[in-house]
Amino acid sequence: MRIDIDKLPAEGLRIDRDFEFEASDLVEEEAAFLQPAHAEVTVKKIGEEISVKGRLTARLSIPCGRCLTPFEYPVDSAFDMIFLPEELNEVKEELDEEDMDLGSLEDRTVDLEAVILEQLNLTFPAKPLCSKDCEGICPVCGRIRRESGCGCSVREDDTRLSKIKYFIKS
Repeated sequence: MRIDIDKLPAEGLRIDRDFEFEASDLVEEEAAFLQPAHAEVTVKKIGEEISVKGRLTARLSIPCGRCLTPFEYPVDSAFDMIFLPEELNEVKEELDEEDMDLGSLEDRTVDLEAVILEQLNLTFPAKPLCSKDCEGICPVCGRIRRESGCGCSVREDDTRLSKIKYFIKS
């Protein structure tokens, strides 16, 4: 959905709708949509700048980073972006932290679907966990520790003593 800024009403534009994306569009490779992404967005022209503010909600299924079990990951994220015409954006030579929410207008339009997808991808954690106390997978038998008490004994050997153990065994 592209918004032509030349046709933007003076009072701005309010959009409240679902956005359908493919799971392959997401940065998390194994993610799947449980419901479409929904966004409430306000687009306003402020001088030469275009303000895009909104809230994004979605329900995704992603695998746990420890046990690999898929779990429901709810997304509820607010965003606030400023788009500058290409001429003004070229003047900015340095980007500091405050400028990371700046975008550039291409052909005097805002690609709202691209904005929503970018914001959705920014919500993913670096290591998603099904719960903060997830024990992961047993390195001995491969079972998910949370589901079954495998009873495997996992000993951490001190590699500094490995040579001595060799002599003791001989």
